[in-house]
Amino acid sequence: MLIRNVSLLYGKELDYIVSTNVRISGKQIDAVGNGLTSRSKEQVIDCEGLLMMPGFVNSHTHIGDSIGKDVGINSDVESKIHPVSGFKQRILKNSQASHLTNFIKNSCISMVRKGITTFVDFREGGLEGVHLLKNASSHIPIRPIILGRINYYQDSKLIKKDVSLPDSQKSDLAVLLKNCNGLGISGPNEFSDSVLKFFAKQKAMRAIHSAETSESNNISKRTTKKTETQRALLAKPDLMVHMTYASKSDLLLAARNKTNVVVCPRANGALAEGIPDVNLMMKAGCNVTIGTDNVMINSPDMFREMDYLWKVSMGIHKIRMPPKSILKMVTVNAANMLGNKIGVIQRNSFADCIFVEKHSIDLEPMHNPYAAIVHRASENTIRAVMFEGELAYGKF
Repeated sequence: MLIRNVSLLYGKELDYIVSTNVRISGKQIDAVGNGLTSRSKEQVIDCEGLLMMPGFVNSHTHIGDSIGKDVGINSDVESKIHPVSGFKQRILKNSQASHLTNFIKNSCISMVRKGITTFVDFREGGLEGVHLLKNASSHIPIRPIILGRINYYQDSKLIKKDVSLPDSQKSDLAVLLKNCNGLGISGPNEFSDSVLKFFAKQKAMRAIHSAETSESNNISKRTTKKTETQRALLAKPDLMVHMTYASKSDLLLAARNKTNVVVCPRANGALAEGIPDVNLMMKAGCNVTIGTDNVMINSPDMFREMDYLWKVSMGIHKIRMPPKSILKMVTVNAANMLGNKIGVIQRNSFADCIFVEKHSIDLEPMHNPYAAIVHRASENTIRAVMFEGELAYGKF
């Protein structure tokens, strides 16, 4: 396939090219340049007036709770989503698998229509939960990265005694990791140092919630005399989620350990738990990406996430932030975290792409493409979404 006369956000710096041609071979980007000409029997699509950009990566979701949208809207964070006692867990436990599957499918379709081509999900429910998500998303043109979880948690007494993971749970974990992409750990306050260190030995992607609330940070300090982030790093995670109450020293420690940080600003806002300081994170040297978190709390919409984070960050800290920095968080920063074949348009990357109407009533005239995408674009400005070289939504 040859895409002609398209505007493009290219490569790791999202360089804006006013007009160029892009060749797609199979699932991947094959070449970019004005000199590309059509080959015999090659499909040619003229994309004059469209901006081609990388498909969005939603770096943190809990898509399984799609069935519980806005339940307990005024409840605090612990009563909502605590991994043991939260009413989210009761909803998941008491819902039929067929109902959960249908609502997960709906959330996947919603993400595709909003330009999300990859999402990273913390999947509760053990092996059964992993299979449920696989089944729900199997025929939808989107890439789920599934981080499973065993149904085991420790209380403060076991944590203080540094009790190890039981052998039965080690066996469950081994089976789980053969069926998903990695491990989504609820948080350091549910596990002893020994268990976190055992998680670190697993040869799979590891992710963990950390410093989401001031109370969770305080619990960690009371129980272990360490910050939540210090303990989270015992699991040697590839990514830490939230970090809303991570200190500067915590962030520097994360950066030294080359641990990516995923922020979920709208979810934190909806839970009345503050806003992550992405300026401080970037100054500390962290690679920052964005997730939309629980569907029961938040719609999986990266346009709204970018707009919210950009303006609230500047409003609170009174520091200007380039919109390109925000756009990178949902594209190339995610590529740095997950591998360079997604979240970026360059040779040999997956052809996961969004085609935006430059002449949309909300975007024209497009003087700054980065600002236009971050705080003016929406699902309504998308002409088409491509996943691995195939049209996933819309039309040319």
